[in-house]
Parts: sequence; C-alpha cells; structure tokens
Amino acid sequence: MTLVAQGIDVALAGRTVLHAASLQVRPGWTAIVGPNGAGKSTLLRALAGLLPLTGGKVLLDGRPVDTWRPSDRARRIAWLAQQGEAPTELTVRDVVMLGRLPHTGFFAAPRATDRAAVDRAMAATEASGWADRRLHALSGGERQRVLLARALAVESPVLLLDEPTTHLDPPHQVALVRLLRQLGADGRTVASVLHDLPLALLADHVVVVAGGRVVAEGAKDDPALHAALEDVFAGAVRIARAGDTWLAVPRP
Repeated sequence: MTLVAQGIDVALAGRTVLHAASLQVRPGWTAIVGPNGAGKSTLLRALAGLLPLTGGKVLLDGRPVDTWRPSDRARRIAWLAQQGEAPTELTVRDVVMLGRLPHTGFFAAPRATDRAAVDRAMAATEASGWADRRLHALSGGERQRVLLARALAVESPVLLLDEPTTHLDPPHQVALVRLLRQLGADGRTVASVLHDLPLALLADHVVVVAGGRVVAEGAKDDPALHAALEDVFAGAVRIARAGDTWLAVPRP
C-alpha cells in the first residue's frame, strides 16, 4: 500500500506551511528529515489525513485519503504523534489494546486475535514485562515504547511515526531502527520523522523537507541527497561513509 502526496498545500493559523509538497511513500522505511520548523510533522499529519489541504491531494492506494471511511482508514494507517497521549490510569496492556479499536469498535470485547496482536506489539517494543503496570508509573522512554506498541497493534499496512525515538536511550533507538527496517522488509509502508540524521540515514529512503517544501529525496547512498542534506543544514554537517554506514558528521 502506498501514500502519494500530489502538490499539497497546508495552512495553519492562516499561514501556509506546506507548499506544493509532492512525494510517494512506498513499501519499506522512509525517513523524513529537515531543519526545525521545516514542515516535517505537518507533512506527516497531512499524509495521515489529519489536516485539511488547501491545495493538491493525498492518495491512499490511489484513492483520496479523505474519501476513505474513518474506520477503514484507521485500519490501514496507524499513527504515532510527536507528543503521544493516553489515559495514564490505564495499564500498559489496556493502552496497547486501544490500537485494536479500528478492528473491534468501542463496545466489542477483544477477541483472541486482538489479544495476540497486542502481545506481538508489546514484544516488539520490549514492553511485555510491564503489561500490568499503570502508564503513569513508567518513565518517559518506557511510555514511548508503549505508545509505539499501541500503533503497532493496529497491524496496519501503513505506519506513520512522528519522532518515534523521543525519550528512547541509545540501545532502544537501535532496537527501533531494526524494527522499522524489518517492518519495511516485510512489505509494510513506514514513514517516520526523525531529527537524528545518522538514524535517518539507515532508512531505505530519505525525504528532505525545508521551508515547507520537499527539496530532495532518494536512497541513503544518493550523492544528490547528501548534497541536499548538507545544504539545508547550512553546512553544519557533512555526510561521510564509514564502512557500509553513512554518517552525518558535525563540521568544526
């Protein structure tokens, strides 16, 4: 399943913050990067169908995303906000079970398939050990892993994550990268906004946003992409290779 933005404009508080942005998010893992205030989160929210457009259109599998019934769209696109929230009195298992609402509705009891999906999501984020703890009793990093598990529990073909590494320590950032790469390898369409350029350069595809526009996109080893990254960050970094990995090295 693919998401396509065709020349989309988005205005917030009367100010246009996305200008004719176009890109295609294909199966695999796409990282969206750019300076602060570039419009990255706005672009991701527009792809999810969470913002009205003032121009252009977003297509989910060839159909305008705003024409899908909300329940159908919710089964196809899972979303993790930059400042994700959940009722803090709920247990971890109950929070992750919220990810099954697109499948169960609000009033049906969870089925065995729903409980299995929740177990898989908690295992994937290493949150199984806290299943019966209340969300308010967790650290920021632990809470982030629970919210990520909630998104994974939807088991949707499209997964949109805004700053999913927030509050995560380095080992769990690495674990998340491995998970996103595996999801992409399994045929899921994953897009994540990231501030950490070295992590973003591990993705299958990288999109560079600046000034509310998509200014470059390409594979992580694309020289044109590297030049665009160095340009939008005003020469503060250079992209260098270390073995099979691309690094964003600060310039002195």
